Amino acid sequence: MTLASARTVAKARPFLKWAGGKGQLIGEIDARLPKREIEAGQIERYVEPFVGGGAVFFHVAQKYDRVKEFYLFDVNEDLVNCYNAIKRDVESVIRELERLEAEFLTKDGSARKRLYYEVRTRFNREREPARLIFLNRTCYNGLYRVNREGEFNVPFGDYKKPRICDADNLRQVSRLLQRARIIWGDFEESEGYIDQSTFVYFDPPYRPISRTASFTAYSKGSFSEKDHLRLARFCRRAQQKGARFLLSNSDPKNENPRDHFFEDHYKGFIIERVKATRAINCKASGRGEISELIVTNYSFG
Repeated sequence: MTLASARTVAKARPFLKWAGGKGQLIGEIDARLPKREIEAGQIERYVEPFVGGGAVFFHVAQKYDRVKEFYLFDVNEDLVNCYNAIKRDVESVIRELERLEAEFLTKDGSARKRLYYEVRTRFNREREPARLIFLNRTCYNGLYRVNREGEFNVPFGDYKKPRICDADNLRQVSRLLQRARIIWGDFEESEGYIDQSTFVYFDPPYRPISRTASFTAYSKGSFSEKDHLRLARFCRRAQQKGARFLLSNSDPKNENPRDHFFEDHYKGFIIERVKATRAINCKASGRGEISELIVTNYSFG
């Protein structure tokens, strides 16, 4: 029996909007999980080296009760601190969010904008987790982006009634995170946690799908082409350790049919293309249905 069928409480959901979040691809990803090995107890550990918004973690942790251990990594220190704050003292996070939400919703447009930039300035000084959630819920497009100095620099989003504090969900998230270790570090830091009993889900910053769609500055510095090559080599090391892995990424052929990066560097693995919606673009005309890639090192079905 799965955890989902055993519980009647509401499921924990991602508490942040995140560029490249996998909520819309959960069905496609779930259909390709190594379910036979999970149900047979051969896979007991879940490792996610780029946790981001965590949609796949939330799904797996609440659906597959034979997976006992969860290790979540990210190079974004603000994100990791936010996860750990919710895990360790969710009520403090909720109290500060409720205060910010009440102050924000009682103001008009120009006063809201002033408050947003005041909170952004304080966040860049103090890096407080509740302020990160506030900014995520009120900034433009729910982006996380920093400049070269590591300062959050996304402009105000001007939403009429944003949901800033979802206290019930944050408490559910905190309960679920008690089962996980959340670690700040580059994806290669996860290697020591990967063995033959591990499923690894990779969701790295996307290779840009166009010359103007580079939303990869989620930490100071960016995820370069060299990093993508480093990740391809890392996937082969995970394969050698006997782990099962699934990797998702944007399909470069959306923009350049002659871009064979994945065919060249993930040769020998299963590469599939699935449909997804591109939600982040400075122009509405640049959004719409595109292909995304799913790469696995095992057969499924």
